[in-house]
Amino acid sequence: MTVGFRVISEDKKTSARVSELRVGDKVITTPAFMPVGTQASVKGQTPAEVKEAGHKIICMNAYHLMLRPGVNTIKMLGGLHLFMGWGGMILTDSGGFQVYSMAPISEITEEGVKFTSHIDGGEVFLTPELSVRVQEEMGTDIAMSLDVCPAYTENRSEIERACELTHGWAERCLATKSNDSMALFGIIQGGVLMDLREQSANVITSMDFDGYALGGLSVGEPLDRRMEVADAMSAHLPADKPRYIMGVGFPDEILRFVSMGYDLFDCVLPTRCGRNALAFTRKGLLNLRKSEYRYDTLPIEDDCKCPACSNFSRGYIAHLFRAGEMLAPRLTSLHNLYHYGWLFDRIRDSICKNNFLNFRDEFLRNYKR
Repeated sequence: MTVGFRVISEDKKTSARVSELRVGDKVITTPAFMPVGTQASVKGQTPAEVKEAGHKIICMNAYHLMLRPGVNTIKMLGGLHLFMGWGGMILTDSGGFQVYSMAPISEITEEGVKFTSHIDGGEVFLTPELSVRVQEEMGTDIAMSLDVCPAYTENRSEIERACELTHGWAERCLATKSNDSMALFGIIQGGVLMDLREQSANVITSMDFDGYALGGLSVGEPLDRRMEVADAMSAHLPADKPRYIMGVGFPDEILRFVSMGYDLFDCVLPTRCGRNALAFTRKGLLNLRKSEYRYDTLPIEDDCKCPACSNFSRGYIAHLFRAGEMLAPRLTSLHNLYHYGWLFDRIRDSICKNNFLNFRDEFLRNYKR
């Protein structure tokens, strides 16, 4: 068995914890943030820059990569790690969310989902078995089981059906997995309906996955419901396996989820915000398109060690955005990745020193969304 997980330190005042996740010859320390590299690229950044920003794991999307460039191309070019020049850990989402959010769906059955490719219009039939085989052949470190992610607005009967399909597909994903050096995580669904969430958690955690994920959040539900679901579900997740909350989020949310005992996080926010002139700071988001920064000689954030803050002023980067220069979104995205790297380094350090609650509360006092 080449997948291992052990808790290193637990906060005495919250459920926050520092753990070690080992998959094959790769090791990360959690809580950890996964920058999103949907197309095997964290937008605008080289793998070396992502690593330098403090990240050791990247989240990619098997759905997109299966369609383009395709599994055979990735295999011919040495697998995902060699393909993109990334020596760290890779988690691939099965693509369940994208199938339902992006593609015109012809049919969803117990067998799988038939959909139209958003690239060439061809018909694709994705089954749990194919999803796992694709992720194994690409050479990912952590694969996700194929699931049905219902919209927040779906009625109860549709969410119940999504859970039933997710549970059946999870069993088939486990049965298909053949690579012991790849981890496979199961996904809990149920929308914001607490009884369905509990049922899903009980079913999925009864299966021997290498880790468990909370899916179907950050899909339009109110923040208080998201927090309520995440808090309640944390009690249903085994303490001896990694806990992954999918698709979140903002720093203030992340700190609350860490308090609940979650270990892994992914979100497009650092690079999406960076492309739109929004820079994360300890006091909140800074919009570099605002006129007040035109003559600002300060860096985006004092004491930040990123290349943007070490070399350039807010005024210069604001100029680059107004001029439409490619360097502007690149620098701001890189700063945001450094900010998330700093945040998670402080989270882990404060947990080990049993000072997490103080760090969290001080951060939240100063942070404005």
